[in-house]
Formats: sequence, structure tokens, C-alpha cells
Amino acid sequence: MFDIKAIRDNPAEFDAAMKRRKLEAQSPKILELDEERRSVQTELQVIQAERNEKSKEIGTIKKSGGDAQGAMDAVSALKDKMATLEEKDKEIGEQLKTLLSSLPNIMKDDVPDGADEEDNVEIKKWGEPKNPNGANKAPEHYEIGEALGMMDFETAAKLSGSRFVLLSGPLARLERALAQFMLDTQTEKNGYIECSPPLLVNTDVMYGTGQLPKFQDDQFETTDGRWLVPTAEVVLTNIVREEVVEAETLPCRYTAFTPCFRKEAGSAGKDTRGMLRQHQFYKVEMVAVTKPEDSDAEHERMLKCAEGILEALEIPYRTVVLCSGDTGFGARKTYDIEAWMPGQNAYREISSCSTCGDFQARRMNARFKAKGDKNTQFVHTLNGSGLAVGRCLIAVMENYYDPTDGGVFVPEVLKPYMGGLEKIVKG
Repeated sequence: MFDIKAIRDNPAEFDAAMKRRKLEAQSPKILELDEERRSVQTELQVIQAERNEKSKEIGTIKKSGGDAQGAMDAVSALKDKMATLEEKDKEIGEQLKTLLSSLPNIMKDDVPDGADEEDNVEIKKWGEPKNPNGANKAPEHYEIGEALGMMDFETAAKLSGSRFVLLSGPLARLERALAQFMLDTQTEKNGYIECSPPLLVNTDVMYGTGQLPKFQDDQFETTDGRWLVPTAEVVLTNIVREEVVEAETLPCRYTAFTPCFRKEAGSAGKDTRGMLRQHQFYKVEMVAVTKPEDSDAEHERMLKCAEGILEALEIPYRTVVLCSGDTGFGARKTYDIEAWMPGQNAYREISSCSTCGDFQARRMNARFKAKGDKNTQFVHTLNGSGLAVGRCLIAVMENYYDPTDGGVFVPEVLKPYMGGLEKIVKG
């Protein structure tokens, strides 16, 4: 959501920002609705004042014993006119809200211009990829998992349909170990507060973080009007919804391990094999709520918190800053971390860390106030995966694969979570 006053003051600047999003000028329609609404509100104020005067006149007439019927009829007519104008004000307000809600966030100036993911800019590379030229290509994760007898897509399809998986045995434990390691790292080392949030949320909450109305087709809605969370970002960010928090308590940092549910609308034919793109997957999410002047530094900090997980697991990765054509709807700037997947001989996204400025805060009406200050300001919000657990499992399986027996070595940092198990082998 946007500050309408800022659009009034700098329409050309706003349109230039939308142009970077490949959108035509939006300010003419916005300002037309805004002007119409303000005109209606001004007329309402004039009529209200007139009604108040007429009401006083009725009292004066009655006190003097005169006939106040004419004045009463006039007040009644003004009341009807006010009702009509109030309805019009509400209608225009809804149109304006719908229009503003459909527009993406304004990107930061340092986001590189580009058309799509091919124009993202690599800013860091860590670790040495295995078989980077395709020599002695490793099996893909689903080939490894099925050979171990611990990754079953056929049974999952029988239970739930396509884009689900059933893990079992040590491989299921490895997934749990990854999540536990991530949570422990984000809470004990990086200072995030662990939460166990609801997985069903109301429409206002989905609207607050930008999932609605833009991405309605990708969400699972229940029969009673609630939604399965597509990411814990939704619930963690909305903790400060309709709140005025004390400036001294910021930043607030939250993390949660949850399942995530997405219809994957529009992804037909993409990553149909394996666990890369599913309707249900697990993720450890990080969310931060900050003062505006601290959000850039918090973004860099969050990125390091996510990168640190892969470094501890000794998984090669690269970090890219997304270009304008690939930056998400609610983000001002996004870093993607891509883990090396030997089975695909490619880097694949495993975390996105985004700063949203006050875009979500305005939708949630989330503000802060400094001590002794009467005025409030909108907070800034950030979110990032710390990490996507299923994709991290894929990276571990492919990077720690042993071609001699088809097993998977357990990364050193995960051994305490695996009961000391050194290697996953076929039972």
C-alpha cells in the first residue's frame, strides 16, 4: 500500500517507479479517484455544518413557540443527502483501495534493471561446486531417495495427488534434523524469537502481507473463509498488525518452522519430478520488524543469517540480487541464495531475503512511537527463509551422495540431531 499524499506530491516519481515494474502510469487514475473522493468529503463537511445550523434553528423556533416543520423537513433532506454522499465516499474509497492494493512495492534505487532471472546479479559465491561441468554427474535427489527406499512419491500421490512426497526412516529424520538445526541456529546464535503460529489465518492477515488479492489463485482457502499459510511470513509479520509498538523494543525478530501450502498456480510443467516444487513443504522463516532507518542494515544481517546455515552444512552456494523484472510484488529489494545441486548441475534458489519498507505495515496499520513522541510512524518489515527445509534436504542428499553404495553422508553439524548416525544407507 502507498501513501496517497506522496503520490499527490510526486506523481511523476511514482509513475517512474511503476515503469520499472513494467506498468503504465498509474497516478492519473489514482489522483482522479482521490480528487473525486476529497470533493465528496468536502461536500459532506459543508452539508454537516448546514445540518447543524438547521438543527439549532429548530430548537430556537420551538422555544419561541413557532412552527419548526419547515426547518425539520430541511434537516431531513440534508440527512438523506449526507447518506447518499457517505455511500459514494465509501464506494470511491473501495475503488481506490482496490487499485492501490493491486500495485507492487516501489523498488529501491540500487535494484538492478532487468527483464527476468537471467538478469539477476551475482554478488557472492561460496564453496567449490561438485562436478561443475557435468562430469560424473550425480543422481538427482529423487533417484537417490527412491533407491534408498525412503522417498515415496507414488504412495503420496495415492494419498493426496501430485506434488506431494512421503519420506520415511532416516531420510525423514534428516529433514527433521535440518529444521531443528536451523531453528537452534536462528534462536541461539542469531537472536530470533521462536514462535509456533497458527497455520490457518483470516483474510485480513493474508491481505496484510500482500498475498491477497494479488495471489489469491495460488492460495488454499477453507470453506469457512480462512486460508492455509503459504509461508510463516504471513503470521509472523502480522504479529504487529494494528499495533503501536514502542521504538525501544525494535527490532523484533521472529522465526518459525512450519509447513507451507501453495497451489503452485502457473507452474505446470516446472520441476514436476521430485521435491523442488510441492503443494506442501517445510520452511524455517525469519521475520524482522524495524525502524525505517535500521531496515537496510537488518536486511544485510538477515542475509548473513541465512547464508550461515549453508556454510555450516558446507553446501556450496551463490547469492544474487534480483533485478527489477524478478523482484517480488511486496519487496523493495531481494537477495536470493542459490544452493549448488550436483544432480541438476545447477544452482537453485533455497532462500529469498526481502526488505519491504513500509509496504506491508501500511496494509496492516503497524506503527511505532518513540518515547515522549506523540506522533507515530509505520514500521519496516523484512522476511527471509532460514532456510527452505525440503530444498536444503535435496542439497544435502546430492552434495553428500556416496556413489560407491548409493548412501548419503550426514553433515557434521547434523550428527547430534541424527543420534550420531554417520551415513544413511539402504536398510
